[in-house]
Amino acid sequence: MNIATPLNVVDFEAIERISKSELAPIARKIDEERIYPEEIMRAMGAAGAYGTHLGGSDAATDLSEAILAMAKASETCLSTGFCMWCQDALAWYIASSGNDWLKANILPGVARGEILGGTGMSNPMKSIAEIEPLRLKGKRVEGGYQVKGLLPWVSNLSEGGYFGVMFSVEEGDTAKTVMAIAEADEAKGVKLKLDHDFVAMGGTATVNVQFRDVFIPDEQVIGDPAPAFIKRIRGGFVLMQCGMAAGMIKSAIELMEQVEKPLGHVNRYLDKQPADFRQAYDALVAEVLALAKTPYDDGPDYWRRVLQARLTGGELSVEAAHYAMLHCGARGYVSQGAAQRRLREAYFVAIVTPATKHLRKMLAELG
Repeated sequence: MNIATPLNVVDFEAIERISKSELAPIARKIDEERIYPEEIMRAMGAAGAYGTHLGGSDAATDLSEAILAMAKASETCLSTGFCMWCQDALAWYIASSGNDWLKANILPGVARGEILGGTGMSNPMKSIAEIEPLRLKGKRVEGGYQVKGLLPWVSNLSEGGYFGVMFSVEEGDTAKTVMAIAEADEAKGVKLKLDHDFVAMGGTATVNVQFRDVFIPDEQVIGDPAPAFIKRIRGGFVLMQCGMAAGMIKSAIELMEQVEKPLGHVNRYLDKQPADFRQAYDALVAEVLALAKTPYDDGPDYWRRVLQARLTGGELSVEAAHYAMLHCGARGYVSQGAAQRRLREAYFVAIVTPATKHLRKMLAELG
């Protein structure tokens, strides 16, 4: 398959319609009943949300429209915005690799939302940063690798879906890491287990994944060894998360603006006003969209800017949602209030890998 041009052209009118007409009416249900928005995810794919960042060459690749589509959904429901990031990241892995089999057989379905899947890179990213050990171990066998272990926190994943994995392989006295795309197929030894109860984001199809001597064929390997490939994809992986932050911040600003007329006479005594957040939001979006045009830049200065943008996005999400609660007052504190739901969701932006403390650790190590 030739991917010199994007697999899909994003239809922003459709993204807007889906977000307002189909997603908004069920956002509270997704939150309260932990319902995965599968139909919305597939509709977003049909509208081109997951294909615009899959340029055929490094120079032709631009993450801007993928980030903006994700931001639009995140304005309404962060669970959906996060699942869109998972989908985008999976497509990003495959398109960034040299694996022609995956590009021909799996990537088109992922880009169009016909195949849904996750990233599987929370544990590997923490392992790279020396925060926790790598959970999966593999051994070389004929035609591929045999993998075992337990991978926690893989989202946007159900039986039949695909997701990224990284595992260690011992080679004599040394070891290497390999990255591949795995299939959630219990018959092949991949078992999914839902065993969490988040304060928000329960509708994200987040599972623990157990590997029971799972065979991963060479045709599904994307980085062997993994470090060079990780360096290639890391900028896009982290930067696209800023779409979630942008949507969350914009939503919080709008909640503050909605109560300016009835409560502005007293809200003006609060330290932060909607205009303050609007200025910070505009600056963040401008930086993110500038970085989005060169996602394969592997230089240290670019990586530092990406990490800083992601850190700013997480911190500003929490601060904006916090002030939205203060501006809304009691009307935001009730169980049906939008402000309290957005505040609970906002913390996710700050704690999902790479979390605030993880980002600060990486920035400190860059000097």
